[in-house]
Amino acid sequence: MRRRVIQLVFNGFLIGSLCLGFSYGQQRYIDRNGVVVFEASEKLFEPIKAKNESVTAVFDASNNALACLVLIRGFQLDNPLMQEHFNESYMESEQYPKAYFKGILLDFTLENVGRTKQNVMVRGTLNIRGVTKEMETELLIQKVNGIMALHGSFMVRPKDFGIKIPKLVENKIAKTVWVTLNFKLSPADEK
Repeated sequence: MRRRVIQLVFNGFLIGSLCLGFSYGQQRYIDRNGVVVFEASEKLFEPIKAKNESVTAVFDASNNALACLVLIRGFQLDNPLMQEHFNESYMESEQYPKAYFKGILLDFTLENVGRTKQNVMVRGTLNIRGVTKEMETELLIQKVNGIMALHGSFMVRPKDFGIKIPKLVENKIAKTVWVTLNFKLSPADEK
């Protein structure tokens, strides 16, 4: 219970921080329960897959800005030992408690989005473990009953973000990690 309260307060503070760069008075969309999944499995070895269902995403329709905040400890792995190694050795989540993305949806107009799914490119920066890298990926977007759904996936390389994999297990962990995201953003004034 205490952890949940701390997480909610922390999320509120971070959402406010993320929104500082956004225009006030314009339509913003938010999802505080977004889902990010990563897959770092190698064939013939135990699956390495984690899911975080408390990701915060904010979209500002006035400038097409998208910001996402992921609390690293929110990722849940099936194996408790893997969970411990993920937080303590690889992600060092005490020192680097969050990852975030800040970007812009390219050639995008919210008014043109409806029930039909459409592809849109997003370009921005991804920060993991204090290392920021530029990235661009394609998202699938759809708007139904005022809810804006975003779905996408991209690849990251652990070494690009200073994540060191010990020699003993380097063949058991993928060199490239597949990340999938799903957000259902509601108008901020409804939250």
